[in-house]
Amino acid sequence: MSRRLGSAVIALVGALLLVSLFLHLVPGDPVDVMLGEQSTEVDREALRRAVGLDLPWYSQLGVFTRQLVTGELRTSLPPFQRKVLPSIGAALPYTLALTVASMLVALALALPLGVAAAARRGSAVDAVAMGTSVAGVALPRFWLGPMLIIVFALKLDWLPVSGAESWRHLVLPAFTLGTALAAFLARMTRASMLESLREDYVTVARAKGLSPRTVLWKHAFRNALLPLLTVLGLEFGTLLGGAIVTEKVFAWPGMGTLLLTAIEKRDYNTVRATVLVFTLCYVAVNTLTDAAYALADPRVRRRS
Repeated sequence: MSRRLGSAVIALVGALLLVSLFLHLVPGDPVDVMLGEQSTEVDREALRRAVGLDLPWYSQLGVFTRQLVTGELRTSLPPFQRKVLPSIGAALPYTLALTVASMLVALALALPLGVAAAARRGSAVDAVAMGTSVAGVALPRFWLGPMLIIVFALKLDWLPVSGAESWRHLVLPAFTLGTALAAFLARMTRASMLESLREDYVTVARAKGLSPRTVLWKHAFRNALLPLLTVLGLEFGTLLGGAIVTEKVFAWPGMGTLLLTAIEKRDYNTVRATVLVFTLCYVAVNTLTDAAYALADPRVRRRS
């Protein structure tokens, strides 16, 4: 546990340092955003001192950390410097809902496809399943999202175009975000199942006269889950990152929209805090993945 906490602290500190450094390397001045390029130099310097932008980047990072710990962190841009944490608290549930829904879509598509392809290796089912997975990986989200909007929202009028007023607004973003992961997981499931089906315990189960369904799902599939659990933990972070593009396409009011708006306005405090939350979510999911791995594999429990 102490090692896990130490790794989490190192990840958070590293993410904070990198984001703070890159924010000062990218072109653009927050003072230009606030006052415009026609402002006088005197006004620009006065505003720079007022919001602390005249300090070195590491001093600004120290001020940010102190305000974050005390819960007094506010946006960088005057005159309406709102508190950042309530904004993150309002946006985070939307991003988590979209990520979880996308993961469920991916699992619902990938597991049957991967298992069917492995059980009928070399057949037409295998070819169709793998062809579908390749197509899913090849389709970019910024193209798939608008295509789903045109077909299901504008032509068929089955689902809303954008927003987050009900569960129906979640369907298209979840399919957009989950399709690429489903394609990748289907290939992983197939490879893992093929390896399990070649093991001796599967041969023994068949020799005992168990039904093909029991051998496939009870003996082979359970052991094939172990590498998939590791991939799922890593891919959860990918879904969080991919949600930024998907949220922009569907006007979903999550962390990605909050981060993009903060970047456009050069709101350094909101950008740092949002990236920290993304990092914290990623670390938490990896910890849960380790726990799930121990539940699925008795050997890991004994070593723990």
